[in-house]
Amino acid sequence: MAAYLAPGSIVDVPAAQDAVALRKVFASLTAESCPRTYNFHMHTKHSDGQLVPEALAQQAIDLSLQGFAITDHHQISGNQAAQRYLKAQQALGFAVPQLWTGTEITARLLDTEVHILGFAFNPGHSAIASYFTGVAPQGDRAHAVNVVGAIQQAGGIAVLAHPARYRRSADELIPAAAMIGIDGVETFYAYNNPKPWTPSPKETYRVAKLQSQYQLLSTCGTDTHGMSLLQRL
Repeated sequence: MAAYLAPGSIVDVPAAQDAVALRKVFASLTAESCPRTYNFHMHTKHSDGQLVPEALAQQAIDLSLQGFAITDHHQISGNQAAQRYLKAQQALGFAVPQLWTGTEITARLLDTEVHILGFAFNPGHSAIASYFTGVAPQGDRAHAVNVVGAIQQAGGIAVLAHPARYRRSADELIPAAAMIGIDGVETFYAYNNPKPWTPSPKETYRVAKLQSQYQLLSTCGTDTHGMSLLQRL
């Protein structure tokens, strides 16, 4: 696709980095969107998951997902391997879902460890490339404002993962995240790993209320670490 940066200038943006299209998807999500239409929180063996990227991508094809993201911790290599696999399958004539770039970065917010998801960024951008070392950032680089800024400078969307799962409450963390310019929150999340997967009603209600109050985007995802994209474990 072509994206306009300034009058008279046009640059080609890979679909995996198309934040404009992804924002539209996030704006359309409901509690029923995951895990069989979209899934924006999954891990491979490139961080702490059990699936190789190619197997994860094949499951996404088999489930007929419309779009997804691989969010390995402090890594982009699993996402890149899955992207190569999808391109190969597409070349063979198979229909494939849209895969956006993704990662999950450990950060500090209100003196609390939180996880920030990044989507649709340019992984080669200097602002974010240093976060792909396989280990959590330290010092100033771990401050949430710097993590969010790095994702956004790289053209991406920054999202507070599972906001009702931390030492401090979502009522404290979401306003603080909004204050530093975060783009969205993971509104639809299953906190107790139910089978079948479904967003936790109590937490979803509270997070959705704050998401609306602070005019943030909503995402959803299973946070898959196991062998099925339909469950966390």
